[in-house]
Amino acid sequence: MSKDTPGGAEEMTRLYEMTSFEREASAQGHTAIAGVDEAGRGPLAGPVVAAAAIVPPGLYIPYINDSKKLSPARRKELFHAIKSNSSILTAVGIVSPDEIDRINIYQATQEAMRIAVRALPQKPDILLVDGMKIGEFPYLQWKIIKGDALSQSIAAASIIAKETRDALMEEYDRLYPGYGFLKHKGYGTAMHLDAIEKLGPCPIHRRSFAPIRDF
Repeated sequence: MSKDTPGGAEEMTRLYEMTSFEREASAQGHTAIAGVDEAGRGPLAGPVVAAAAIVPPGLYIPYINDSKKLSPARRKELFHAIKSNSSILTAVGIVSPDEIDRINIYQATQEAMRIAVRALPQKPDILLVDGMKIGEFPYLQWKIIKGDALSQSIAAASIIAKETRDALMEEYDRLYPGYGFLKHKGYGTAMHLDAIEKLGPCPIHRRSFAPIRDF
């Protein structure tokens, strides 16, 4: 990280602090450190998407943060910056609404994370996972509460997962017009609930979720 880092000294300090878990893992001898996060646990419609990201030691991504704290424009900018950097390895895992209904959202989220990690071009030494550990998975893992705001690797995964899911929901908006997926991305807004009341559920609604289940 140089003095020319965008944002100046304050941003340099913040980025350094956001790599504290990565530096601790590196000090323990780990070289391939993957951040893992998900998007879409709460919506009434659409898949749950997870992402994994390996950011090489010493690389800092200016302005990176928890995807929920970023403006849509900044998040998209960071998504492209991460994806275009060949030294950053990323992968995604997607689990469908039907599978969510079959195994429940918690298990579906775990499976999406497994898919993402397995899809990485390099096998990680350790996983930094936001808010949970991935069950039945033969990797050393650190559960980091609110990790998407504390770890650069998890924040990168958070952005990849969020942008990937948003793009899917934009496509579903074209396939199933009238529900407003472009605006609310499947979350249970008043607009969405009103559309369900008028149109009934569509194929990407999670039938195990209230109010879809009650409908």
